[in-house]
Amino acid sequence: MSTVAEVVGAVIAQLGVGHAFGVVGSGNFHVTNALRGHGVPFTAARHEGGAATMADAFARTSGDVAVLTLHQGCGLTNAITGITEAAKSRTPLLVLAADTGGAAVRSNFRIDQDALVASVGAVAERVHSAASAVADVVRAYGTCRGQRRTVVLSLPLDVQEQPCALTEATFVERLPARPHADAVTALAALLDSAERPVFIAGRGARHAGPELAALADTCGALVATSAVANGLFTGHEWSLGISGGFATDLAAELITGADLVVAWGASLTMWTTRHGALLGDGATVVQVDDTPSAIGAHRPVDLGVLGDVTLTAADVAAVISARPGYRTSEIGKRIAAEGRWTQIPVPTSSEPSRIDPRTLSAALDALLPAERTVAVDSGNFMGYPSAYLAVPDAAGFCFTQSFQSIGLGLATALGAAIARPDRLTVAALGDGGFLMGISELETAVRLGLGMLIVVYDDAGYGAEFHHFEGADHGTVRFPDADLAAIAAGYGCDAVTVRSEGDLDALRKWLDGPRERPMFVDAKVRTDEASWWLVEAFRGH
Repeated sequence: MSTVAEVVGAVIAQLGVGHAFGVVGSGNFHVTNALRGHGVPFTAARHEGGAATMADAFARTSGDVAVLTLHQGCGLTNAITGITEAAKSRTPLLVLAADTGGAAVRSNFRIDQDALVASVGAVAERVHSAASAVADVVRAYGTCRGQRRTVVLSLPLDVQEQPCALTEATFVERLPARPHADAVTALAALLDSAERPVFIAGRGARHAGPELAALADTCGALVATSAVANGLFTGHEWSLGISGGFATDLAAELITGADLVVAWGASLTMWTTRHGALLGDGATVVQVDDTPSAIGAHRPVDLGVLGDVTLTAADVAAVISARPGYRTSEIGKRIAAEGRWTQIPVPTSSEPSRIDPRTLSAALDALLPAERTVAVDSGNFMGYPSAYLAVPDAAGFCFTQSFQSIGLGLATALGAAIARPDRLTVAALGDGGFLMGISELETAVRLGLGMLIVVYDDAGYGAEFHHFEGADHGTVRFPDADLAAIAAGYGCDAVTVRSEGDLDALRKWLDGPRERPMFVDAKVRTDEASWWLVEAFRGH
């Protein structure tokens, strides 16, 4: 007879998950080994927070459910920032969190795990007994996969030890929701009458790129994405790139000039719309989403369409007429000439010993192979790699920014690299975020990941010292550190970059064999706030 812990691991493997991550303690030792014993790959992280973010990034990049395993109490609290990010991003992440037994009322590990989980927007579930164990796991997995939710399944220690029979687990896949015919007719009528339509595709449209591109081609719409869906329209001649704070001046101009904006699986947050400024006063706004609560959540819309993005696009495409829309020859020429940030001249820096982050990012874009995955941390620097480094598709960009925590970038890159080992993974970090998540540098070296880690190093928390101009910066500026030496100590190849010429070491590393991470400590200029930061703080 098996135990509940062994059955939980077996059932999760039977349901089909992509990968497990975690830090193993006494509370999750047996369930983690059960996962491994039934064929689920497992990566040991150095901190639970890193493990949570790796699992989040793996799920986003691969499209599979990821698993995170944790010790009770402090293991969960260590991971809670990563879990919060996943929950806010609607990542299908299944967390197996050990919990204290019912009678262990004085255990130092005892906390109200369900309340903690619910407070950050995740779904709290638990295995209640040996009799209900299989059903409890299937229910948690179903919520995770079927509703794209982050679910924390608590496993009390006394229940884990109970004898339990393994039975077959069945999960009924939820079919995507087809939009109502009246909604399709209403959206088609708007597209048929629009002269300057723009599509903005978001997280909920990452699976629907071809269908949206085909519909846009028929109605003459220009296409853009939110930051998290960056790459969805790579190679499309009428793509404006990212909408919002990272947008080029041309993209902002053309989106603002639209008479119809259709948000496909995008929630139209203040970041995607520049606090609403990108939605012109005369524009009709439509939002298509499969979650009722998402429609109109951030700003009023003129038409809400409840349905799966792919099905909605296909249904609308079947009834609209072909139109040129926004696609004039003049606009096509402008997009070709000034549609990417790499085409915009870089102003002269007043710090000759430090490289401009735009110059650095453009040079990296030209150097790196096209098949790449870009993972970006949060901070003043974040717009440069996001806007300058092209990605091959939406799976090539991993952006764990819904909670806006710095320090998640390195672990994000690790999860993405494990999900897509066929691509060069690029971790774009600030120095503050890198030092917060530095424990996972050992994980990257231990796994032998040939990934590139680029630190935009301004020796401080740039968002703060640029925003609070003229104030005392003693709390947010630090002495310049030799981060390349630190990385070399972990076992990375490493170089300090102050000019484009210093990138020769990276060129050599790219030639192969890339048996360990390459670390670039880029000493970037500190005399200028990033354009997106100025825009973001304008709304605060």
